This record gives sequence, structure tokens and C-alpha cells, in this order.
Amino acid sequence: MVEVRYVVNDVKSGKTYQKTLEENSLVGKKIGDKVEGNIIGLEGYELEIRGGSDHAGFPLRKDIEGPVRKKALLSRGVGINVNRAGLKLRKTVCGNTITDKTAQINLSVKKYGGKALEEIFGKTEEKAT
Repeated sequence: MVEVRYVVNDVKSGKTYQKTLEENSLVGKKIGDKVEGNIIGLEGYELEIRGGSDHAGFPLRKDIEGPVRKKALLSRGVGINVNRAGLKLRKTVCGNTITDKTAQINLSVKKYGGKALEEIFGKTEEKAT
């Protein structure tokens, strides 16, 4: 079984926290879906799926339907960097559905719970001396 890295973005502070779990409980969910924070140990939180990548590093795109990997003709957005106007490139990207081969899932906090994220993830500010 593949380890799944959950990357949680705290929109208030702008900080990001990571948690690695053995199981992927979000299989079948799509980008833009809202999920409960209980699945990764964030009691009372509500999270939104914002993106991710598969085990080979290909990014998930919201506009590609299903749990597939495609070579799409892209002009802008996730998975492409275009520096000229009108340029389109064919790039391999994944669909918007999370599968068992998804290695990283990006989440954004929509509703906060009782405890702060810094307390839950054990991050404390280190004072520079």
C-alpha cells in the first residue's frame, strides 16, 4: 500500500502542515469536494480538496474528468508553464478523481475546529538567538 501525504493549508496564517498516513480514505472523491477533518485527525475541521499528484508526480487537474491519466493539450493552469502567448503543449496530467495511486492530496481549511493547527501538528515557533 502506498503512503499518502496530506498537505493542509491554513488560510488564516498562510502556513502549511503535512501528515503522512498509510491509508487513503478519500478514494473516489474529486477536487473541490468538502470532507471532514476527522479522516486525518483534525476533529471539528472541514477541509476542501484543492489538488494533488499521483505516485509518478503527475498533477491532478480539475478539468480532466475521472481517475485517468491523459496527455492533454494545455495552454495554462496546473501542470504547465507557458511563457509565450498562444503556445499550447501536450502534457501528461491526471484526472480530478482521487485513486489508490494518488500520493499527495492538497487540502484547504474551510471551517476551523476547537484546537489550533499548530497544536495538533506539534509545530512551535522557534526563537532565533
